[in-house]
Amino acid sequence: MEKGYIHIYTGNGKGKTTAAFGLALRAIGAGKKVYIGQFVKSMKYNETKTVKYLPNLQIEQFGRDCFINKDPEEKDIQLAKEGLEKCRDILSKGEFDIVVLDEISIAIFYKLLSVEEVLKVLDERSKNVEVIITGRYAPKEFIELADLVTEMKEIKHYYTDGVEARDGIER
Repeated sequence: MEKGYIHIYTGNGKGKTTAAFGLALRAIGAGKKVYIGQFVKSMKYNETKTVKYLPNLQIEQFGRDCFINKDPEEKDIQLAKEGLEKCRDILSKGEFDIVVLDEISIAIFYKLLSVEEVLKVLDERSKNVEVIITGRYAPKEFIELADLVTEMKEIKHYYTDGVEARDGIER
């Protein structure tokens, strides 16, 4: 691509990671290479299994057990920082057409990373790489920088009725 744009999928509604994976699938269908770095995640969700079936897809996770309902520990910060360094390398080399920084906004919200260090990585990227940023609470600095911003807004969700995450739908 001549110019890579920055997309943001944010908001409190379901579908941010799903949208990013949908775009990744479309790009792979067009013969493009996709790298997905998942921050604050370690569980092998079903989408991580897709690397067995899709050429030109690489997924790495930079997280461990869920800390969303408790304070993150030093190990969580270390994993996020290591992940950002890995993504810095990937983005600067320009070997992938699309790079997804999944849940990086959440990593910032929980202070695993700073807005400034992520902005620096984005600024240093190869300018032909398309970047997809996901996660609730996207910082205003990201929104100002982005070329495309979509907010997923929850209107209604069966989770409030006690329906747990379902295999192949939410995980």
